Amino acid sequence: MDSLPAVPEQGLAPEAITAPAVKLRGTPPANSPASLIELLRGAGAAPAVIEATDTWLMRRPSTNSRTAYAKDAAWWLAWCAATGTNPARVRGIDADRYATALHDSQLAKSTRGRRLAVASAWYEYLMRADLAERNPFAGMDRPSVSADDSPTRGMTAAQLGALLNYAKTSESPRTYALLVTLATTAGRIGSVLGATIGALGEDEGHRVIDLITKGSKKKRFVLVPLAVQAIDACLEGRDRGDSAAFIFATRTGKPMDEPAAFRTLRRVAKAAGIPHAGQLSPHSLRHSYATAMLGKGVPLADVQDALGHADPRTTRRYDRSRGALHRSPSYRMQEELTKAMRTAEDS
Repeated sequence: MDSLPAVPEQGLAPEAITAPAVKLRGTPPANSPASLIELLRGAGAAPAVIEATDTWLMRRPSTNSRTAYAKDAAWWLAWCAATGTNPARVRGIDADRYATALHDSQLAKSTRGRRLAVASAWYEYLMRADLAERNPFAGMDRPSVSADDSPTRGMTAAQLGALLNYAKTSESPRTYALLVTLATTAGRIGSVLGATIGALGEDEGHRVIDLITKGSKKKRFVLVPLAVQAIDACLEGRDRGDSAAFIFATRTGKPMDEPAAFRTLRRVAKAAGIPHAGQLSPHSLRHSYATAMLGKGVPLADVQDALGHADPRTTRRYDRSRGALHRSPSYRMQEELTKAMRTAEDS
């Protein structure tokens, strides 16, 4: 695969990617498609590889997806630089060493699986473009999504209440509306931040919001009165007829970005007295929604639909009380049998 960065056998040049040690957590080496392309260009990648990588990223269905792929691909290149592995001559054993390094970094199974899948997808595309002879990640064992508990830190209903109450009384209407919307729709942060005024509406007597989800699909979410009131307050004084305007806009009219939302949540959670505020992320609100609803006995299929999960096993990871004896269907079976026995007795 000589069309990749033409670097010495000891690996990518240190000045190209700063990675003095194998560090696979924290700030990614590239945080956007453009920065990944610059990383490759600085490492001496051939123009054909740069063009192919740019096309590979642009084929992703959304901006958030393209950004996520760029971040995950950058981790692979950074590992190559740190270990003296030439990505142009990588072997299957090198891919396995990378998988081991991800495991040793104590990353979640989902994170490890995603990074390996992205690296594999990159090589597959380079093969299609006749720029790579093989995919070193093909056929390797990857962490599988299971019914294991989600590693995301969530919040109890009481903690969510404290968070929202503080935001309502002490934060801006935009911050409060954002947190309420996330907490009551379980929408992904990228989808919510990208919502425009035109996405708001009514359907069968319900107030709703249409969000762009994975695969650039549009999904309709119910807005409960708590969220409606918060969004109305957030939009007070703004032109509701400007359908293209972002709901959670900055002063420049651009949508609030995800890092800002991340920092805002942690700041508000800390101020509200949430003990693990420093470990929360916007996904924590989605996690808390799923955990609370499953714990209340809402059918798994309904929660799965609300979260937009393709696989019910993904939803079950959020069910903290699964297997609890008080939720045994045997009690429901007893009710049905008792009714049947009484019917038989009366006949």
